[in-house]
Amino acid sequence: MTAKTLKLAFPGHSGAELAARLDLPNGPVRAYALFAHCFTCSKDLLAARRIAADLARSGIAVLRFDFTGLGSSEGEFASTNFSTNLGDLLSAAEFLKEHYEAPSVLIGHSLGGAAVLSIAARLPSVKAVVTIGAPSDTAHVLRHLGASPESIEAEGEVDVTLGGRPFRVQQQFVEDVRSHALLDAVAAMHKPLLVMHAPLDEIVGIENATQIFLAAKHPKSFVSLDSGDHLLTGQEDAAFAASVMTGWLSRYISGDEPQGEAPIEHVRVMETGQGKFQNAVQAGRHRLFADEPESYGGMDSGPSPYDFLSIALGACTTMTLRMYADRKKLSLGRINVDVSHAKIHSKDCADCSEALKEQGKIDRFERVIDVEGDISEELRDKLIEIAGKCPVHRTLESVAHVHTRVREGESMTE
Repeated sequence: MTAKTLKLAFPGHSGAELAARLDLPNGPVRAYALFAHCFTCSKDLLAARRIAADLARSGIAVLRFDFTGLGSSEGEFASTNFSTNLGDLLSAAEFLKEHYEAPSVLIGHSLGGAAVLSIAARLPSVKAVVTIGAPSDTAHVLRHLGASPESIEAEGEVDVTLGGRPFRVQQQFVEDVRSHALLDAVAAMHKPLLVMHAPLDEIVGIENATQIFLAAKHPKSFVSLDSGDHLLTGQEDAAFAASVMTGWLSRYISGDEPQGEAPIEHVRVMETGQGKFQNAVQAGRHRLFADEPESYGGMDSGPSPYDFLSIALGACTTMTLRMYADRKKLSLGRINVDVSHAKIHSKDCADCSEALKEQGKIDRFERVIDVEGDISEELRDKLIEIAGKCPVHRTLESVAHVHTRVREGESMTE
């Protein structure tokens, strides 16, 4: 979960109140995204929730909502069509602009993907567009109604079952979806586009992704969702889609402030609410996870706290050795450092100081330095000496003071 998910509502194209959720990051917002769900789905579809939560953890706030007549939104589905969906999307974009910030990103799933492609050119604030399993022709949806378009046109309206739920579809819906030239809109969009599609998608075939990709102008990217299904019901598939989006979007939306440029330099660690121990870590513009292994009750989604200590020691060691080699003009091959951590009895530490030996158990970091190429025994000894001067090494072997306070009267997201 994110730091906060707000329950919101706003008027749609017809004035009917549309139910929405805004997934906010636990920290600064890099950008606002608008998510359009698939045909007859809702904002609470598993894939939509997972993707929104993962994007929020990367600093992107996501507004997802139910189209008119679907989910918790007001209105009659039978009176809606693709054009009214576009109206609802534009209303959502206006709501974001008025109350938060105009959307920089549009994300659409299935027919929602066709919708965001159709309106992208109308929204100057949008810097990037992402589609997931989108059709290249809005009339594609007619294949899945369970009733022929001809019978709907002849009778005026019919009751159909979609996803196990009854819906009434009218003739105007058929006429409307046939009236949109989606690929023309894609060609005229002139926005960076990421097309994501599962090759085994049985609802919207992979050829649709090809047609959208060919119609779009550069910059454009295509990512296969491999074994995922149309609704991305697999947790790993939704997580993969979100991680790819996050990386791709970093080229088109603002990043976090570089570490050290803020008035107070700090690392922020925030519980995500997923699992027992998962935390989102923000260090300047860098974001990653901290967690515990599954054997300790975690999800193994990131390094453990002691792993991070080992990372700090290893990274500091290679940097210190490289600075030394450059200063001495040594032709030193690439440096690798393996670091392991363990709790041991102090009496078993042969090279520990007497002060440490007086303690019961101590932390022991085993560091092995590997340098590509042959080096002399003299240089080998010198590298060990220089590694001991690494600032993190000195911090770990010295007595450090940790000052702690509980913040008062300040927002957690500031």
